Amino acid sequence: MKRILITSTDLMMVQFLLPHVKHLSENGYEVEIACSEVGGRLDEVREKLEGVVKKVHEVRLRRNPLHPINYLKGYGDMKKVVAEGNYDIIWTNEPVMGVVTRLAARETRKKGTKVLYMAHGFHFFTGAPKLNWLVYYPIEKRMAKHADVIATINMEDFHHAENMPVKRASYIHGIGVDTSRLKAGLKTCAIREEIGINDSDLLALSVGELNSNKNHQIVIRALGKLQRKDIHYAICGRGALLEELSALAKDLRIENNVHFLGYRKDVVAICSQSDCFIFPSLREGLGLAPLEAMYTGIPLLTSRRRGPVDFMTEGETGYLFDPTDVDDVADKIKMITSDRLKAKGMGTKNKTVVQPFLIENVKKEVLELINSLNDGY
Repeated sequence: MKRILITSTDLMMVQFLLPHVKHLSENGYEVEIACSEVGGRLDEVREKLEGVVKKVHEVRLRRNPLHPINYLKGYGDMKKVVAEGNYDIIWTNEPVMGVVTRLAARETRKKGTKVLYMAHGFHFFTGAPKLNWLVYYPIEKRMAKHADVIATINMEDFHHAENMPVKRASYIHGIGVDTSRLKAGLKTCAIREEIGINDSDLLALSVGELNSNKNHQIVIRALGKLQRKDIHYAICGRGALLEELSALAKDLRIENNVHFLGYRKDVVAICSQSDCFIFPSLREGLGLAPLEAMYTGIPLLTSRRRGPVDFMTEGETGYLFDPTDVDDVADKIKMITSDRLKAKGMGTKNKTVVQPFLIENVKKEVLELINSLNDGY
């Protein structure tokens, strides 16, 4: 039986990696995990993986690469885990965890251990601040030689990885859309009645924290430019910018058309009753929320940015826009409004387009990638 160590933060483990840990365990791997606790969910990790993994290790790391505990405690914790584990494969995730794990595994790689680094979105990308390129790109390039494979979840990152000193770069279709959760969520909730709009009104939906990166303000400004009483925008999510965004809607005289729904457990039901999903983020590794929206069968309006461009085809799955251009966003909303039949057809097509990104398919993809390390790829 092959032994594998998987390293990540507790949040990454809970939110994305648990299905893959279980799948590897079910397919002949003896799994151990090493997590840093950045979200207070390490006990939840232990509970959900009881009987699945051999051991859960805690390493004292923080997401901030300059935090002193990373060097005083975290690296030593990880080096001890790796040195004593006798692992065949190490799969590491996230920037700080990825750097520390790869450094800790330098000696064991000389003895045959294979190291996979999965990048869930490099901090350098088209449109990123120059500082990101000056700081993060050299680090990732320098660390590339300490992995056997770098796997990415979008094609832009894949092309960057191809040009790094790593034996192999690989692309996978994200980390998996949880279809069981989406199917369970397809229950009726009268969202239009709740927010007081007509069945004939266009309802656009966004899901995400109210922060600057999620960029909801550009959609609100676009609605302010359109001044259409029959176009409504609902946002599921909480965050520090609630008051600012509410004030913006009021200043633009569209406060009755913008609906802040807060945290919702019925997002899937709301999505299934919406006419389109808007994803205006400035930066994403891939974008789970629009993929989930595709599964419910609605068209997308997304940023022309790394991630969404991998699953978007202009005029077929929805429309792409410049997330800094109010006029572009407004024009794309009008295109959805002007041809509802075409928009409905886009939504139907999205149910097919999203298939490679579904969790059952991605689990197989990840397993094949891990198996290839055993086979010498």
